[in-house]
Amino acid sequence: MGDGRRATGGGRGLGRAIVTRLARDGATVWVLDAEPDKSLSRHLTVDVTRPAALRRCANTILAESGGIDIQIHCAGMAGPTQPLVDSDPDIWRRVVDVNLMGTFEVCRCFVPLLLERPTSWLVNMASLAGKEGAPNASAYSAAKAGVMALTKSLAREHAHTGLRINALAPAAIDTELLGQMSPGHVQTMIDKSPQGRLGRPDEVGELVACMVSEACTFNSGAVFDLSGGRAVY
Repeated sequence: MGDGRRATGGGRGLGRAIVTRLARDGATVWVLDAEPDKSLSRHLTVDVTRPAALRRCANTILAESGGIDIQIHCAGMAGPTQPLVDSDPDIWRRVVDVNLMGTFEVCRCFVPLLLERPTSWLVNMASLAGKEGAPNASAYSAAKAGVMALTKSLAREHAHTGLRINALAPAAIDTELLGQMSPGHVQTMIDKSPQGRLGRPDEVGELVACMVSEACTFNSGAVFDLSGGRAVY
């Protein structure tokens, strides 16, 4: 980029890989995370399910940077790996709350700010689980399917503007989120990959960098796959 655009993103896992990539291209990056790395120069602590906290973050960014050009939303929670009938309803709801309601709240807070820019980008982090319906991950699968539908709906609402809204649906990526899953579940995901491996966070960063560049202006409401050949639709 190299053009001084302002971006927000997460501070761990995929989020950290993405903001590192955008910063390397010259973006001013704000890290929004429940437990941000305080060694980063611009970090804000936020729970994406709490609208008031998101508004405080938005106000801070506006006051110090003047606006937002790129919003990367990748806060997520996998939850335990178990059959639906064995799931704790409270935990099931929490997974949906973080992944789907969190996406709703982030979009509700930041889309008006993005619309103030002549050209801007929003990327929501979905998952291949939302397409396939991963066994023993019903809450996560359902929530990520909702993220994709929300993204498509929101993109159609704003297709006539300069805001481009897309989602990314990666297969299993080698981050700490996998620690919430059983080793057997992770191995199953590896076995399903035609490349026989997990994805790397830097591969996610490279694709997102393209998704928020001038190369991606006719795409809106799209779901980009990053699956090592596993995705078939």
